Amino acid sequence: MSKQNSLRPSATFPLDVLAEIHRAADQGIYEIRGFGTKRSLPNFDDLLFLGASMSRYPLEGYREKCATNVTLGTRFAKKPIELNIPITIAGMSFGALGAHAKEAIGRAATQMGTSTTTGDGGMTEEERQSSKTLVYQVLPSRYGLNPDDLRRADALEVVVGQGAKPGGGGMLLGQKITERVAEMRDLPEGIDQRSACRHPDWTGPDDLEIKIQELREITDWQIPIYIKIGAARVSYDVALSVKAGADVIVLDGMQGGTAATQDVFIEQVGIPTLPALRMAVDALRELGMHRKVQLIVSGGIRTGADIAKALAMGADAVSIGSATMVAMGCNKPVFIEDYQSLGTEPGYCHHCHTGRCPVGITTQDPELEARLMPEMGARLLRNYLTTLTLEVQTLARACGKSHVLNLEPEDMVALTIEAAAMAGIPLAGTNWIPGA
Repeated sequence: MSKQNSLRPSATFPLDVLAEIHRAADQGIYEIRGFGTKRSLPNFDDLLFLGASMSRYPLEGYREKCATNVTLGTRFAKKPIELNIPITIAGMSFGALGAHAKEAIGRAATQMGTSTTTGDGGMTEEERQSSKTLVYQVLPSRYGLNPDDLRRADALEVVVGQGAKPGGGGMLLGQKITERVAEMRDLPEGIDQRSACRHPDWTGPDDLEIKIQELREITDWQIPIYIKIGAARVSYDVALSVKAGADVIVLDGMQGGTAATQDVFIEQVGIPTLPALRMAVDALRELGMHRKVQLIVSGGIRTGADIAKALAMGADAVSIGSATMVAMGCNKPVFIEDYQSLGTEPGYCHHCHTGRCPVGITTQDPELEARLMPEMGARLLRNYLTTLTLEVQTLARACGKSHVLNLEPEDMVALTIEAAAMAGIPLAGTNWIPGA
């Protein structure tokens, strides 16, 4: 027997597990990284659209319209948000991202008629000026939060949790806390920042209801109030968000990314976006609030097909974060030597937390940030959002829908038993939904 054939890795201790044990033993601390989960999870790829045939009438793409507009915040807000497309940009903070990236995102979102979101650490002037529709996040840290910016926002998003780390607070390592970031967050420059994992002034949904009333009074009941939850105990969290008075619920699945957190959080906490979305829609329907309280889903959204499937399952819109960065150049095979200096390669980089982003997105370093000029980043992201929208319309027309929100579960089948059970979609070739 050859040496190669006699080598068998352990299923319990494969090479990556061995390497992590050796690293932990050498360093005595958990690993921190950015981006999202690397493990394989059931996702939207496990669903397929049926398309029109004898029993359905498809729409002709060159002659028949398929609308993509969506309205968010119709429950209580005097000024709901009107978007041209059901694709929003997730909260990514100034600090995690550089000012050029934030401005580029605002420009692209404005050009496409959609919204962007501030993230932790407050509102930058570049972001406010470039974003026609800006959602302002209220996080447990309260970094940079002030009443004036609350009133300048077009919607508020109370962040209870994030998909990459439900139950955990944010991190921003000292090398990314420049003088400007420190001033906005009222923090010492160059010192690691760890955000609180829960809000300091409320401990449950009854308290949150009071807090939302305060936010509505500050903003004169004009703008929508979102509640963002990380996918964990979804049915309960959605019901309690409705009770607390949310206009919109943002549900972030396990595949959602982060600028920095413990690797064990990213890989071991939360549930995938696919079952989380189905549970959220079920909870809203049980309360008679589906489509009355709008649902935005995020966490691993990459393609127009992902978006169309999320809408068919009952979401009103989606939110993208990691894919936004990729569109602007994240993990692009350029500046190879800079990737190698981080010990990685394009396609494998998760060094958002280091501030040494080779393509200038997740950095405060002026030389690196200059690699992403706002105009170029905006053009790339606009092209990506345009492509996503066209793909969603293509699939909706193929199913005979004149509006993308008319897509429904009946338009899909599942490829695996796991996906069928999680999504509540019949297994292909059968009428069987496991567990139904």
